[in-house]
Amino acid sequence: MPTALVSGITGQDGSYLAEFLLKKGYRVLGMVRRSSTVTFGRIEHIQDQIEIIQGDLHDQGSLVSIMEEYRPDEVYNLAAQSFVPTSWNQPVLTGEVTALGVARMLEAIRLAHPKARFYQASSSEMFGKVREVPQKESTPFYPRSPYGVAKVYGHWITVNYRESHDLYACSGILFNHESPRRGLEFVTRKITHGVARIKLGLADELRLGNLDSRRDWGFAGDYVEAMWLMLQQDTPDDYVVCTGETHEVREFCEAAFSHVGLDYRDYVVQDPRFYRPAEVDLLVGDPAHAKNKLGWVPRVSLAELVQMMVDADLQYLGREVL
Repeated sequence: MPTALVSGITGQDGSYLAEFLLKKGYRVLGMVRRSSTVTFGRIEHIQDQIEIIQGDLHDQGSLVSIMEEYRPDEVYNLAAQSFVPTSWNQPVLTGEVTALGVARMLEAIRLAHPKARFYQASSSEMFGKVREVPQKESTPFYPRSPYGVAKVYGHWITVNYRESHDLYACSGILFNHESPRRGLEFVTRKITHGVARIKLGLADELRLGNLDSRRDWGFAGDYVEAMWLMLQQDTPDDYVVCTGETHEVREFCEAAFSHVGLDYRDYVVQDPRFYRPAEVDLLVGDPAHAKNKLGWVPRVSLAELVQMMVDADLQYLGREVL
């Protein structure tokens, strides 16, 4: 039975990855910070199958101790301050966790368990003000937020440890991936949750920022398989994981409202408060490397994803109304 350590296991990606690994027969260790407010809602249905252990990306010693005690075969570093707007308000915290936390994890592996295979959750936000369309593994980075800047550091320190210390270390440059487990602060879930509230008579408008921003959206449940496949190869490498299609936020709104028989133009209000200080206008990836090397392709279409999320929010809010 192989052992996998997953940081950020209580998040969207961590929960889907944990499910995937359990089905593969893994012993799954979920690393969480000591906190009085840790929520296990996304993993409560599998929590009895996971070993929850305490560790903190701020604390080098805790990471070394985990490597020495558990000696995981695979390490998936999904933990981060991952909400882009917050990174402008808390840039130092974002750097400490999202950037330096990666270095601390890699250093713990180097010191205590260098045979572990390491996955770093990189991000399409690293491309920011894009240098070419579509974006691929060789596209230069131009981040447009403290979050994007921190992810660039995490990406390159992973490459550096791979090349300097001969670690098996990969980065997955994941484009936007969504699900019913997405946090309410993210625009896709904000939209589907807002649609459900309006449909159920709990609200009469939805305030959003830039509707013209374009993103490459996929289903998080598909993307965790790509993470796992990266660590099953003979040699480590970096991969863009995406659908290869781009859509406006406006299109996402239209699809979500249409699913419940409404017109988004009757309810959506553009609010300057939700515009970013520096906008990322267009993200669309080239998935060729992941397809050719890993054999990975996304299965869930955007239309299916939108319907899945709206239906889940209708069901969730419907229970509350009753």
